[in-house]
Amino acid sequence: MADAAAPALGGRHILVVEDEYLLAADLAQTLEELGAVVVGPAATVERALALVEAEDRLDGAVLDLNLGGERAYPVADALVARGVPFVFVTGYDDGVVPAAHVQAPRCEKPFDPAVLARTLSGCIDRRST
Repeated sequence: MADAAAPALGGRHILVVEDEYLLAADLAQTLEELGAVVVGPAATVERALALVEAEDRLDGAVLDLNLGGERAYPVADALVARGVPFVFVTGYDDGVVPAAHVQAPRCEKPFDPAVLARTLSGCIDRRST
């Protein structure tokens, strides 16, 4: 998948937090095709937090908002504390995102992987400048 996001994601370490196996696998494959190094995927808040803590390098993240009935807000909080930009992917509307994270971009499911990659790339680019 050649895309404008490829140069920006090449070599970037991207955490994938998604509890739907097929979606997580497809997303990981898409990111890898764009040259990213995928961390995870993590299907639970607990596992995602462990990866955030354990990984020396995280350049960005993709977070499903609902992980088996549990919200991913603690993961978002941990990423913000580390200065790691992220994109929420969800089927929910904007109303479920708490005020602390309304600035985070959101891609609605079902999402176009190319749009998600460009959105994530833009977040990383803004952080890098």
